[in-house]
Amino acid sequence: LPVQHRLDYVEEYQNLVTNSETMGIEVFSIPKVGLFAAMANRITPPGSAIYRWTDGKFVHYQNIPTYQAQSWKYFTIGKKIFLAVANFEQNERGQEFSVIYKWSRRKAKFVTYQRISTHSARDWEAFVIEGEAFLAVVNHREGNNHNIDSVIYRWNPRTGLFETNQTIPTSGAYDWEFFTIGPYSFLAVANTFNGTSTKIYSHIYIWLSGSFQLFQSILTFGAADWEVFHIGDRVFLAVANSHSYDSGMPAPSNFYAINSSIYELNITAQMFVKFQDLLTYSALDWEFFSVGDDSFLVVANSFDGFTFSVNSIIYRWQGYEGFVAAHHLPTVGCRDWEAFHTPEGSYLLYSSAKEPLSKVLKLKTT
Repeated sequence: LPVQHRLDYVEEYQNLVTNSETMGIEVFSIPKVGLFAAMANRITPPGSAIYRWTDGKFVHYQNIPTYQAQSWKYFTIGKKIFLAVANFEQNERGQEFSVIYKWSRRKAKFVTYQRISTHSARDWEAFVIEGEAFLAVVNHREGNNHNIDSVIYRWNPRTGLFETNQTIPTSGAYDWEFFTIGPYSFLAVANTFNGTSTKIYSHIYIWLSGSFQLFQSILTFGAADWEVFHIGDRVFLAVANSHSYDSGMPAPSNFYAINSSIYELNITAQMFVKFQDLLTYSALDWEFFSVGDDSFLVVANSFDGFTFSVNSIIYRWQGYEGFVAAHHLPTVGCRDWEAFHTPEGSYLLYSSAKEPLSKVLKLKTT
């Protein structure tokens, strides 16, 4: 019988000194080239770094000028390979652009392809519906106004450019998450702040006759991330709630110690219903991964109200009991988790938004 790997413990594998604090990570593979990690680094010069997995470690590969980068998104259209950055700040000319880069096979580097005007962009999401490619940006705020439109762009194969397809009103949004269930396509937005409160609805949209339409609204608390995952034939959607603030309400004892929630799709009711609450500390990201037959969720706990040195936690799927804490990982201002696998094993990479150090952890299995 084949040996089933089980996650036994987690060990520190590589300390990755970064250009500056890292707001997001994207791990991706370019066929016949290798495995890469793009870091969204906060400080403008020297910008953000891309690392390549070489001899079992991430090694610096390319620097790209970015402006308080928040996140990267890797995607392909046909044989074209792209990497889009969400820039939060204006460039030195006072223009606010996020940029799509294209992989140049000749130069073996990413080169500028298309600039898109954005407003304090936090995140990109790329997806395909009925053979058409789309790219959605999260606009966080314009000036002090958090209630602005985020934009979905559609790839025009004739011009080779992304063009505005639809705008969706969002509130201080942080994240888009695209997923499909059977023939249906969904897009969930994490709304964080409407100018007075973080206790606001985040929305799930469904693609119907050529555009996204509201499917369901879920009350969230400074939502920073949605993560969709499947276990067997069940579909789950986890939200990372970052903080509870309402200018019109008395302050809670702790803004940051707050439940993040996992929802499960109820096919009969045709809606997501709450499955489990987990106590988190200013959660900014969820990452789902599997080892052998086991399923896991790791949360990026970033701040407990007193310190940024907070344990992030790996939860193991226990079926009827839901997710149960299995491993406590010391992290500092944890912002993003990425799980990846190489022939040598399974790894987690976490970024810190508070120090210029990211860490690769190796999952030790028995």
